[in-house]
Amino acid sequence: MVDPLNLIVDLSVLAIFLLGIWRFREPASARSGSLLVAVALVCGAVIVLSRKPLQGPVLVLIAVAIGSASGWFAAGRVTMTRIPAMVAFQNGAGGLAAALVSFVELTRESVADGGIGKTAGILGLSIGAITFSGSIIASGRLASWLRQSPTILPRHGVMTLGLLAAMVVHVAWSVIRDDVPPIDLATGLAVLGVLLGIVLSIRVGGADMPVLISFLNALSGLAAAFCGVAVGSRLLTACGATVAASGFILTHAMCRAMNRSWRSVLLDSVPTAMSGTAASEATSSDQVPAESSDSAPPSRATSDPATPEVSPLERAVAAIEAARKVIIVPGYGMALASAQRPAVQLAEHLIKTGKVTKFAIHPIAGRMPGHMHVLLAEAEVDPDLLVDLDDINPEFSDTDLVVVVGACDVVNPAAIHVEGTPISGMPVLAAHEARQVLICNLDLRPGYSGVDNPLYHRPNAIHLLGDACENLNRLLSHLA
Repeated sequence: MVDPLNLIVDLSVLAIFLLGIWRFREPASARSGSLLVAVALVCGAVIVLSRKPLQGPVLVLIAVAIGSASGWFAAGRVTMTRIPAMVAFQNGAGGLAAALVSFVELTRESVADGGIGKTAGILGLSIGAITFSGSIIASGRLASWLRQSPTILPRHGVMTLGLLAAMVVHVAWSVIRDDVPPIDLATGLAVLGVLLGIVLSIRVGGADMPVLISFLNALSGLAAAFCGVAVGSRLLTACGATVAASGFILTHAMCRAMNRSWRSVLLDSVPTAMSGTAASEATSSDQVPAESSDSAPPSRATSDPATPEVSPLERAVAAIEAARKVIIVPGYGMALASAQRPAVQLAEHLIKTGKVTKFAIHPIAGRMPGHMHVLLAEAEVDPDLLVDLDDINPEFSDTDLVVVVGACDVVNPAAIHVEGTPISGMPVLAAHEARQVLICNLDLRPGYSGVDNPLYHRPNAIHLLGDACENLNRLLSHLA
């Protein structure tokens, strides 16, 4: 029979948890939302531990202390460029925790006893093992410990379906045979789940990584939910289901942002990136917007030998001073250069001088969903300046200057005009429609997808190459 007091306590903790997640909707309230979620999780852990007698409480407390201290230490030292890799690793840690708890539950008694608890344990172990190995692969890629491009094994799809079928057959065989030890069932599921996670994740790379991260996040929540059913914890089940639901919704949103389905990201073969020459030729028919009489001066210096050559910095300053409307496009290179603060300072300077200024945020810019929002919020940007792709794209054709800060794939017109590349069909920010484009990137090499960007080679492009933080600071000093 359900204890009314315990039910009220559980619902209260869940309400705090949901309130914290709800506050993630706005950058200004996200920090307090994180604190609320943390409070809810601590309360949940204390409640769960207090309801059942602990075997070896000293060992449990030592493990909690070690885990808390290591997490605090890692979170304090991680840089913004390593946040995506850390998020992937944390997904894996959550999956591993659910798998280990499910493993213990499955080996307590014979699986032939059946029941909802055992079924949930099987699912929790399987999904947790898949999440763990897949997240480790994703974390290694995001941390540049593994090759960034996708790895397609021979008969990759057959291998994926074969491992999935092997897991189903293994469970069915173990249930039918009364003499199969529970440890054999649990061990077999764990091994097959780890292998399936590796095979699933190793084929995803490049611009698809945000989709993989959100999908793994959903799987970690799903594993936790089934684990909660296995151990009889309402709180764990509810919180895990909430994380799973939000993760799947985010995965759907990421796929829509790329104009792709989850199946094409996780299961289809990956197109081969075109060479720089091919991509440039394929987009050569695009016309560069004509410059209005009151826009920035032509991007190329005159060929008159009597006229001194204009430096890229001088051209950039002239373009900014002449522009009436400016859109800033941040990318992962901004995180690498820690250039978010000078980028926000540039926007503030432009607004003070009476120019219409906005940030254009692509949903998959960076290495995880919301990466650019986090970076710019750290630099205390005005949230009203951040505009998403669908809302900002119609404005590029009426924009005098686009300032690209460490971005490539999200402003690559090859995604629109070139077929057969990893980003073909992906909606991009229409920076190529602006009158001029200022490129504040480290270099002109292709982005994460490996597809050359024809935008860099247009006559209306100004190249301010090198460290983005240093170049933006130099730009600010000349504008002051």
